[in-house]
Amino acid sequence: MNRPLKALMAAVALGSVTLVTGCSDQGAPVTFDGPSASAAPRKTVATGDRAAEEATAKSLMPIGPKAEFTVQSTLDDGTKIGVTTLAGKKSGFTGKVWVWAPKQYFDPKYANTGFPVLIALPGGNGYPKNYWMGTDLKLQSSISEWSREGKSLPFIVVMPVLNPDDKYYYDGSDIPGQPKMGTWMTEDVPDFVKANFRTFRSRDGWAFMGSSSGGFVGLKSVLKHPEKFKAVIASGPDVVPDSPLWAGHAAEQRANDPRELAKVLGAQPPTKDNEVYLAFQAGTKESALKRVKAFIRAYGKGPVRTRLQVIQDGEHNAKTYVKGMGDGSIEWISEHMQAPIPTS
Repeated sequence: MNRPLKALMAAVALGSVTLVTGCSDQGAPVTFDGPSASAAPRKTVATGDRAAEEATAKSLMPIGPKAEFTVQSTLDDGTKIGVTTLAGKKSGFTGKVWVWAPKQYFDPKYANTGFPVLIALPGGNGYPKNYWMGTDLKLQSSISEWSREGKSLPFIVVMPVLNPDDKYYYDGSDIPGQPKMGTWMTEDVPDFVKANFRTFRSRDGWAFMGSSSGGFVGLKSVLKHPEKFKAVIASGPDVVPDSPLWAGHAAEQRANDPRELAKVLGAQPPTKDNEVYLAFQAGTKESALKRVKAFIRAYGKGPVRTRLQVIQDGEHNAKTYVKGMGDGSIEWISEHMQAPIPTS
């Protein structure tokens, strides 16, 4: 396996520490309470206002308890990347989570609607930080720009730590005898988001994005839980679980293998409830391109919908993958997901 590659780790180091210059409020308390915090959504729905009725029916308002966030950094448009510590009730694991909400989230015309969620995962060990929380890679500012251009939905971006330490890879899985990182990623983190943000009830509002080892976890999570998540942007991903901690647990390892999961799902008849959208990305200068093409040929069947963004002269690093997202990947998954529903 190619994780972590030196090129990726260079991007990881840069992405995890470079923040907006002059962020004087870093560390200050911050809230993501939107206009719904003081509004009563169901009371504002006028009879016959179909948009408002649809928004109310599809959306899930924050259910609490509210987390305490502090400012990690501030974007040029004034939006904040916040950070908090999450004690996972189901996994038993405690780790950092960074979150960013787009400007539209705070617009009163969106007070009654949920927003789609993009769980963004880093390459490398992804501990103790998730490098997507840095502003140098321009993930959040790019989503802002793409949403204004109509190329992307205005996603809430959630950035949890990927592993419980920097010694091993845990493959985003519940490896017997180890921290339950599969439960952390697919249950505790979504529960946390639902507690604090306006989201959607159905899987149409939930997706992953990840690079390298994070791409593997996002890919595996969507294929393992198509009832919870609809799409993933998997950039330069590994496609085989190979943590050394799987030793002696072959059956459990197989149950977390994207190839086996895709084979089972692909054999089912496609329906609106089981179709998943796998947006693969790979640069022409990285080895991942060959294995991604092989995966698509073998498993892109039935409900398993695939797309490959080939990034010319792209290498195995995060900046390459943000470019690929803008060139088509983010637009493709956005077309298949639930958009916020504005009301007057």
